[in-house]
Amino acid sequence: MPLDNRPMKVLNLRCTADHRFEGWFGSDADYESQCERGLVECPVCGDRSVVRLPTAPRLNVSGAREPAAATPEAATVEMTMQAAWLNAVRHVLANTDDVGTRFAEEARKIHYGEADERAIRGRATRDEAQALKDEGIDVMSLPMPPALKGTLQ
Repeated sequence: MPLDNRPMKVLNLRCTADHRFEGWFGSDADYESQCERGLVECPVCGDRSVVRLPTAPRLNVSGAREPAAATPEAATVEMTMQAAWLNAVRHVLANTDDVGTRFAEEARKIHYGEADERAIRGRATRDEAQALKDEGIDVMSLPMPPALKGTLQ
């Protein structure tokens, strides 16, 4: 059977920060192998200490309807919120310029009309962020999951 048509095992996983997410693997052995090699990580915080949660077996086969979730409602809500947060982070990444550690400097230039207005993102210390707020410059902290800091696959 071609690789892309083989059934995938969908496993419910959890990191040490209690973030819950799904992982898709070709088999139990594939999951174990990837864990041993440090390839399985939390999409929210990048934690590689991931455990498999007990669930009813579920296979995802191309063209098959997805069964109803077998997780408790709270876990489903948490997974939905994490997915929405990841989508928001992806949107920010796709629609802003990364100015790195020059964030406070660039935000001031834009605010005071010394640079063209544009959406930016970068890194600022708490003190820098507070100073910007004190000057009337709106800033927002958005934790960036390690998995999204590099190249997306």
